[in-house]
Amino acid sequence: MASTGIPFPNIDPVLLQIGPFAIRWYALAYIVGIVAGWRYAVRMVDTPRLWRGPAPATRLQIDDLLLYVTLGIILGGRIGYVLVYNFAAYIRNPLTIFEVWQGGMSFHGGAAGVLIAVTLFAWIKGINPLSLADLASAVAPIGLFLGRCANFINGELWGRPTDVPWAMVFPTGGPVARHPSQLYEAGLEGLVLFIVLRVLTHHLDALKRPGVVLGSFVAGYGVARTACEFFREPDAQLGFLWEGLTMGMMLSIPMIIVGLAIVWWASARNPARA
Repeated sequence: MASTGIPFPNIDPVLLQIGPFAIRWYALAYIVGIVAGWRYAVRMVDTPRLWRGPAPATRLQIDDLLLYVTLGIILGGRIGYVLVYNFAAYIRNPLTIFEVWQGGMSFHGGAAGVLIAVTLFAWIKGINPLSLADLASAVAPIGLFLGRCANFINGELWGRPTDVPWAMVFPTGGPVARHPSQLYEAGLEGLVLFIVLRVLTHHLDALKRPGVVLGSFVAGYGVARTACEFFREPDAQLGFLWEGLTMGMMLSIPMIIVGLAIVWWASARNPARA
């Protein structure tokens, strides 16, 4: 593969450094994503027409949920990455598990963490867990978009070698031009999925059928991530797995099936009114 392509912009991963204290784009993406998602969830709770009857949670409860979701994202994302993507390396040096600022977060682990957090919060507060999961699903693409942009700034998770005109030479990806797969994921997992869920929640009354938005997000993410995996370079420590599948594909393809099943079940359980 020829070593032509667009030079990487070399954006400093550290946005601001004050002595030993550093603000990194990666951490900022998580913070802004969580805060923006929280505000969007509050707006949906404050919009009566989106719900069949009263909203499932109050503004104060959404505020309290923020801590649960944040812990679910961080703990689930990190534990998922350690267990699935690089377990052997972390076992050899366990202290690196806590170096979250160096990257290494799994979406699938983070999603599982958020699901556990939302279910636990719903049980404690006596809230319908499906409606709360719908809210969390509707706002999730905001964080996904920002997180993939941060991956791009960090020059990590780049794509496979290619000769397309927009190919890019990444500093850690060798001299060959590669797909900027982080931006593909930001577009599909973030922007496109957000628009789809926005249409469902604000124009197709999906929040009136608890579980539809959750299932749509799970299936939609599975489709988007599987498509992007055809352009993304597999993790070096894993490579290609069975029949050329990547770990991302093997974790995402079942999501499509499960998500569609949830949508079907939720739609049959709560048919749309005329």
